[in-house]
Amino acid sequence: EDEQIVAEIMRRRFFPALITHKTWEGFYFAGHEIRITEATDCYGAVVWPSALVLCYFLETNSKQYNLVDKTVIEIGAGTGLVSIVASLLGALVTATDLPELLGNLQHNVLQNTKMKSKHQPCVKELSWGIDLEKNFPRSSCHFDYIMAADVVYHHPFLDELLLTFDHLCKNDTVILWAMKFRLEKENQFVDRFQTLFDLEMISNFPSLNIALYKAMRKGMMKA
Repeated sequence: EDEQIVAEIMRRRFFPALITHKTWEGFYFAGHEIRITEATDCYGAVVWPSALVLCYFLETNSKQYNLVDKTVIEIGAGTGLVSIVASLLGALVTATDLPELLGNLQHNVLQNTKMKSKHQPCVKELSWGIDLEKNFPRSSCHFDYIMAADVVYHHPFLDELLLTFDHLCKNDTVILWAMKFRLEKENQFVDRFQTLFDLEMISNFPSLNIALYKAMRKGMMKA
């Protein structure tokens, strides 16, 4: 079953028939052909398999996780694929990443959602752990969903990442987080994450070494 679903997920990706001066990949989600411009010089400008897993989940579970008119923030949006799919499914999306990635992110979001989405997505800078209250004040920022795909990997900013989850998450916020396990450091982050949040694995793909989690603040999952 794992391999069949993974094969279906990977069939959503296609490549240009002709080589052009711009590097891009194509995807089919939410009834649309999505073209993503990539770069090979940094991690954040490439579409990773965890993003495809999360997009497939959003599309195939759109009744249980109805995004229409819901507020969504994606952290570490990269090329923007997850944000684009969430937007095409009707959400009010804020796509965030580091300042050096915002140009390509804005390009991808705009070209794939303009005149197609119910709500035009917003692209905003978010450096984990920095100026969180200034840029995303707790009193006025409320997100129904926080989405993240492959934000945990071998980097020195895991403390800041946890702080960012904590700041953005209200009592009724649902976190949808797709993660590829590579190193022991990632397992340690999951343990620390669970000191603040209840965590439930909702999909698992051993052939990709990717798990998809739902999380909420401690004690709020059952409520």
